[in-house]
Amino acid sequence: MASGGNVAPVIIKRKKVVSGGGHHGGAWKVAYADFVTAMMAFFLLMWLLNATTEKQRKGIADYFAPTIAVARVSGGGSGALGGDSVFSEETLSQNGTGASSRYATTERQARGDTGAEAGEAGQGEVFEEKVNTIKEALYGRGGESMVLENALKHVVLKSTDEGLVIELFELPESRLFDDADKPTEVLAVLADALVEAARTVSNPIAIEGHVPTSPIVVRRNVNWDRSVERAQLFRGLLEQEGLSASDIARVTGHADRELAGPNPLSLRNSRLEVIFLRAEN
Repeated sequence: MASGGNVAPVIIKRKKVVSGGGHHGGAWKVAYADFVTAMMAFFLLMWLLNATTEKQRKGIADYFAPTIAVARVSGGGSGALGGDSVFSEETLSQNGTGASSRYATTERQARGDTGAEAGEAGQGEVFEEKVNTIKEALYGRGGESMVLENALKHVVLKSTDEGLVIELFELPESRLFDDADKPTEVLAVLADALVEAARTVSNPIAIEGHVPTSPIVVRRNVNWDRSVERAQLFRGLLEQEGLSASDIARVTGHADRELAGPNPLSLRNSRLEVIFLRAEN
């Protein structure tokens, strides 16, 4: 027994192994999958914005923003719905903007519309046809004479919510009004062409005058008077060429408050606007 006391004790060393330390587990795979999904959705959105029209985009937006009211409590029996579907005509909730054949609504999303009424769309198409008629009447005679061809260089057309705007602007080498604010021969030629175009439609006309800012500071601002006077002179030219006074809805002057360019002194701001209004007489 004495000899057994000299035997060295047995020491057992246990090594602790930490699993997943090398590759941090699988959480990164979930994050990467979410990132790939988000990128796919982003590129799909970019493709839709480029490949669809405005009406189609509105339809997609309305699809993901449903406006049909649904009751908070649903189910069969004698509850809120009485065993019927939420889409039933008898139990459809009436505190929302949902629509059905029995309960109509004015909300365009619930009707499936894209923003424009059928009547308004039809009226817009009719007016676009009239715009084309005016353009043909105005530019179709351009080749008849060199005088009219040169005069049409002063004309710019644009369609707005108010109607067809025909802008007559001055050029440095060809003026519409002389230094005494009297109409020139070019303006008279344009007046004749516009009267011929006005005979093709029944829409009323608005005349608006614009002038550039005066380079000299004066005590009394005469730009208002000048713009109104020019509009009135052009109205007189139109009536002399045969336009009925009843076809003119209004004559206004805007002074230098609605500039055509960034430079308030530019001659480009000296212009007349003839608007064929959308509403007919």
